[in-house]
Amino acid sequence: MRCFKIEKPDESLRDAIKDKIDNLNKPKGSLGLLETLAEQICLIQQTLTPTFQHPCHLLFGGDHGIEREGVSVSPRDVTWQQMINFTRGGGGVNMFCRQHGFTLYIIDMGVDHDLTAYTDILNRKIAHGTKNFLYEPAMTEAQFNQAIETGCELVDRCHQDGCNIICMGEMGIANTSPSSIWMHLFGNIPLDECIGAGAGLNNPGLQHKREVLHKAVAHYIAHSDKENKLEPLLYFAGFEMAGAIGAMLRAAELKMTVMVDGFIMSACMLAASQLYPEVLRYAVFGHCGDESGHKRMLGLMHATPLLQLGMRLGEGTGALCAYPIIESAVRMVNEMNNFKNAHITKYF
Repeated sequence: MRCFKIEKPDESLRDAIKDKIDNLNKPKGSLGLLETLAEQICLIQQTLTPTFQHPCHLLFGGDHGIEREGVSVSPRDVTWQQMINFTRGGGGVNMFCRQHGFTLYIIDMGVDHDLTAYTDILNRKIAHGTKNFLYEPAMTEAQFNQAIETGCELVDRCHQDGCNIICMGEMGIANTSPSSIWMHLFGNIPLDECIGAGAGLNNPGLQHKREVLHKAVAHYIAHSDKENKLEPLLYFAGFEMAGAIGAMLRAAELKMTVMVDGFIMSACMLAASQLYPEVLRYAVFGHCGDESGHKRMLGLMHATPLLQLGMRLGEGTGALCAYPIIESAVRMVNEMNNFKNAHITKYF
């Protein structure tokens, strides 16, 4: 895997940022999380007057071998069907990208279907889905590295177009399963407490999912290389998840703001942070989703989500929904007057 140089934002500007925010014509701290968010974005961009330019959304698609074990209520055909739907503008992700002015890239990382006829889908297919991690690693190290490089390539493309805030989303039936396992392994949380209903499993289905994932983790522990930090990533990831990890790390390396979506994308950020902890300083967490365990996963990263709307669609929709709040934080620091210029007595 390539080495990333992800630096902690220079803290020398923090006092000036705090002074500017505290002297806007409002009671100190009265805009709450917007003030914290504005401070983070100012530090990322190293300026007292941050701006967002050419926001982009990367939607990665891929299928999972573990789906063959019946761990999802939806069949894998839904992955390719939804990918085609996205090209027609009919998905939730399309709606929110249009609403907030995001350029949408739809990327086939490993969908188990031939999508080459759809020119709006970028063909970066590594294989027709991953292997079944109940019995073997989901992918080889070479395939994992290929996915990482694809994520980097796409971020570079956006960055070259002037993008400085980027969002990632996913489409991949059964990807809550690897996300739950990463939460268990990286957070030292009992596996059952990490497993949810995904797209809507009933109680017997949920119990079956738990049994399958317990067997998969036991097989991994018995056969994995404990010294290889990449092992839990490539053993369980989907190609779309590995692509997102590469995109997150490259975006942080380029000092871009990284918008993080729900359970799956939070799991990818958690995985990325196991390799490069400083990536979290560039992350803005859009929402706390309705998937079981998401709140605890966010807690592992000391993350404060902007929204809690009971969402669990994926695709990046929860993060995109939060964009107006992120934009409001920037407008606050740029457009609000201060006490001196407004000729208002500072009243705190």
